Amino acid sequence: MSSFTQTKHDDSNDIKKLRKEAGMWLRSLREKSQLSQRQLADRVDVEYYTFISQIEVGRGRVPTERVEIWAEALGEDVQTFAKRLMSYYDPTNYRLVFPDAHIHLSD
Repeated sequence: MSSFTQTKHDDSNDIKKLRKEAGMWLRSLREKSQLSQRQLADRVDVEYYTFISQIEVGRGRVPTERVEIWAEALGEDVQTFAKRLMSYYDPTNYRLVFPDAHIHLSD
């Protein structure tokens, strides 16, 4: 395997790991809010609660245009929530925008 191919493979694994960690974090927020997946789906105006399940297992992501709605549904500060999601979903830009921030994954 070339070093370029290995780097792409490593990046893909990192992305999958971050998505799973984001999903675990989102699940913990949902559970802390005492919401079922179905209730959260209703609050964020998602037709199928299975979409929530897919996000929580790392197979999807909160759509950027819906971050504010999700934060409010989970009782979270919007800016803090968006920043944390960015650390999972776009770690390179997160690092560039917030160079002094520490990413605390799996909190």
